[in-house]
Amino acid sequence: MTAAASHPDRAPSRIPDQVGFLRDPRRVLAIVLISLAGTAITVFLVARGELAGADARAYWGGVRVWLDGGDPMLPPQPYLPYVYAPWSVPLFLPWAALPWDVAWIVWRGVNVLLLIWTAAWAYQRRPLATAILLCILAAPIAATLDTGNLTLFCALGVWAAQFTGPRLGGALWALATVLKWFPAPLWLVLPPRARLWGLIWMAIAGILALATWPQTWVQIQTAIAFPRPFRLDYLLLLWAAVPWLWARPRLLEPREWRPIAREVLDWTATQWRSVRTAPRPRSAAWTWVERQVRVLLGLEGTAADAAADPAAEPRGVDPIPPAPRG
Repeated sequence: MTAAASHPDRAPSRIPDQVGFLRDPRRVLAIVLISLAGTAITVFLVARGELAGADARAYWGGVRVWLDGGDPMLPPQPYLPYVYAPWSVPLFLPWAALPWDVAWIVWRGVNVLLLIWTAAWAYQRRPLATAILLCILAAPIAATLDTGNLTLFCALGVWAAQFTGPRLGGALWALATVLKWFPAPLWLVLPPRARLWGLIWMAIAGILALATWPQTWVQIQTAIAFPRPFRLDYLLLLWAAVPWLWARPRLLEPREWRPIAREVLDWTATQWRSVRTAPRPRSAAWTWVERQVRVLLGLEGTAADAAADPAAEPRGVDPIPPAPRG
């Protein structure tokens, strides 16, 4: 008689289920890589200690200087200049009302929590790809958490824009682009209608810039003249594109890159032939461009084109619709 049979009231062991992931070498490797990346980031931040937070202090101090009637772009020591759109200063007001020690903890804490949240989402869908990307981005993440720069917030804002409604999604992308230029190319990863609203919000931001033009001109000059090291943190652009990439598993498989490139070339050649052989090539070209713009902005064919996207999953983030085939 076995031990289990001799003790019928004993609950079966759950250990095999709890460590079942150990049977998957790719998942084990993912856990090791994420642990290494997290350890490296933590060690760096601990070593920096009280020297951290220079950029976040500039945002905090800029609001305080502005409230005192000063110019946040020409602040007193020890603050760095506020080099973003002048009309964006009040956006930091609720946070800057906190004492600096509290404000810095809140700023960094929210960054860390949102990063962990998005990393958990990505890991549940693509464990190894998430681990590799976190290792690649360990240095930019550590640098951003050290200085308190807006870069990670902007990347996470574009991430969130892919899950919200079109108005809010477009606003998040536009705000990130106004504050930091690097999210501009991420307009392409937004859902179609969010792209349209992103352009609308950018137009509104342009009006605000003209309304505060003297300060905007000073901001432009200050931003150009401000000495900047190599911006490693701009690599966080990759993290902002994770929902879009994870919805297209073919793009994550190197063996699929050549077939995808061939499909793109074939589609391009087909479109080119259809335009050249049209009775009125110039008119056909303008019609083709107009249709692509409408599809890009979600004004035409989004459902059918999204369903026809060979690189997209049937569920999840709304994929960017491919250009219609000829």
